[in-house]
Amino acid sequence: MGGGTSFPREPLDRNKVVIVTGGNTGIGYETAKWIAMLGAKVIIACRSETRALEAIKRMKEEYSTEKQKGTKGIIQDGDIDVTFLQVDLASLQSTKKFIENFKSSGQKLHTLVCNAGLGFLPLEFTEDGNELLFQTRVTILQTNYLSQFLICVHLIPLMENSGSDDCRIIMVSSSVHDFAPQFDISKVQGKDLKKSSYDEMGYYAYSKLYQVMQMYFMNSRLKDTNVSVLSIHPGIVKTEFQRNFHQSGACIVPIIKCFICCGCARNAFKGAETEIYAAVAPQLKGIRDVYYVDCKPKTTASQSRNSENQEALLKLSLELLKDYIPDSLAQRWSPIT
Repeated sequence: MGGGTSFPREPLDRNKVVIVTGGNTGIGYETAKWIAMLGAKVIIACRSETRALEAIKRMKEEYSTEKQKGTKGIIQDGDIDVTFLQVDLASLQSTKKFIENFKSSGQKLHTLVCNAGLGFLPLEFTEDGNELLFQTRVTILQTNYLSQFLICVHLIPLMENSGSDDCRIIMVSSSVHDFAPQFDISKVQGKDLKKSSYDEMGYYAYSKLYQVMQMYFMNSRLKDTNVSVLSIHPGIVKTEFQRNFHQSGACIVPIIKCFICCGCARNAFKGAETEIYAAVAPQLKGIRDVYYVDCKPKTTASQSRNSENQEALLKLSLELLKDYIPDSLAQRWSPIT
């Protein structure tokens, strides 16, 4: 984990509070660990308390090793501040409970890293009736879009009142969003699908497209605030994300497996670099509507930049979440017609 990293190795404000969804494994783990080692207070939000506590223990051990090595930029006194809050992002009830628990803690919030994600699974539906990649349920990596949007809507007011002039939301998307089929609002939930016609790759790409679109429609309403939204692609990374590939028939899976087998895939640390960069680089203060690949800006897919598509997605999202977003918050996100 030595030198050569692209994210700044500079200490962070010890009062900075960061939430990382899916922060107990993969690139989320590395993101949470390194931001904590730079000095911030980090909360990992995931489903399994056991796995989360094991991850925190491992982070502390790895921090001790890095401190002994004299790694540049990390805090040198005390221990890292990493805690856990439970959330099952497949359940809107659980997501709302997570939001309420965080609010009741009285903590401020400065950075929200929407990292949790899933792909390439057989067609399933969640308890809320949504297709698995839209609001998903699985043991470790949970959701790609809807529940994390709900978290954003509720926690942005806390970020605006945090006292910081540099608050950020990081959407961990993928270059796969470039290959999403033509956007069709009627297909967002996937309720008309059958297993025989389910396009795993297409709906995974859709879910990543929605995250990029979310960056745009949120920034259009946050442009005069202290909160900015960025999106990133971590690259092809060897993590637990691939653990369900044996169930998948997606044509891209053999290609990804080939990258992994030949050693071309990144490890979790290298995959997390752009995520960490977007979250902590001081030069990105106030930057919005930028999608980063290898810590450099890159143009997003043309359909992600279509404002009519963005507003249609936002409108449907608000309809699906109407029982979980009070009018006082929903008014701000009213679609532009």
